[in-house]
Amino acid sequence: MQSSNKSSSNPKSHDNLFKWLIRAFIDDFFAYFFPSIKVKSFRFIDKEFISRYEALKESLKGDLFIAAEIELENQIYEIVIHHENQSKRQPMDERVYEYHCYAWLLKRKPVWSIVFFTDDAVWRKPVSDQFWYGFDSQNQKQYHKFDVIKLKSHMSSELIQKQSLLCKLLALKANDKDTNPEELVRQIYQSVSKMKKSLSKDKLLLIEQFVSFYKKISQETFELIKKEVDMTGYAETISDYYIQEGEKKGEKKGVKKGVKKGRKEGEIKATLSIIDNLLDKGGIDWSFITNSTGIDQQQYSQMQQEYQQLSVSSLQ
Repeated sequence: MQSSNKSSSNPKSHDNLFKWLIRAFIDDFFAYFFPSIKVKSFRFIDKEFISRYEALKESLKGDLFIAAEIELENQIYEIVIHHENQSKRQPMDERVYEYHCYAWLLKRKPVWSIVFFTDDAVWRKPVSDQFWYGFDSQNQKQYHKFDVIKLKSHMSSELIQKQSLLCKLLALKANDKDTNPEELVRQIYQSVSKMKKSLSKDKLLLIEQFVSFYKKISQETFELIKKEVDMTGYAETISDYYIQEGEKKGEKKGVKKGVKKGRKEGEIKATLSIIDNLLDKGGIDWSFITNSTGIDQQQYSQMQQEYQQLSVSSLQ
């Protein structure tokens, strides 16, 4: 069996995939890691956060975080989820407090800070979950406290048994001691196959990329598993979906030229939709987009113009 080493060779892809995963399954994230906290609603404010602090824009983009407004017990709070995938135990406490201050200044509401470690290191002792930021004569030291999640402290064998699709996917990066990597992927895709009609094209694309990135089996075995659970004939990606839609559009015209033109329009729309969805996540950079799609920022602009021209001509 082949094991993937992508996560060690391309940490930026690792960061972007985890941010995408958490945003896509944010309800499951809170339900599993914080079951006593009942989140009524949420709204992502990553872009607002970055645009507010223009002077810090470049340094903020270098850090992976998710910022959101959430409603708990009829009260609106801010939440900042930091993602850390580096195995070196560098202190996070000061940076967490810094972002806490930014978040409070943005909306002037209570802030909940969380750090999510997804690195492969095994901790002999926990990292700090507080930062000493102040002092007064009566209480002396004052601390900002935050929640710490260490994915490697969770067992893959337990996560894969959960109903949550997020938990099943996290099993690929959790502590996989005494688990069969092939069975992990098989159980994930068995669940995906049952749920595929209710999953958005965006989520199906995320699942495909996440499993491809973290699987510890060969690509050949991976393809066989998808065939076993009847996923190979399904329009699993946004690309497949729009290409097929483009072909149908051409077929309705009843001419060979229409089919060819419809397919081209579908292919361009597919690529643009994938890139637009990634850009909407916030904090996902163009190097990741180019590695994932093969399209750079200049080509993206050119494709937008070409798609507009094709769309106009198809109406004539």
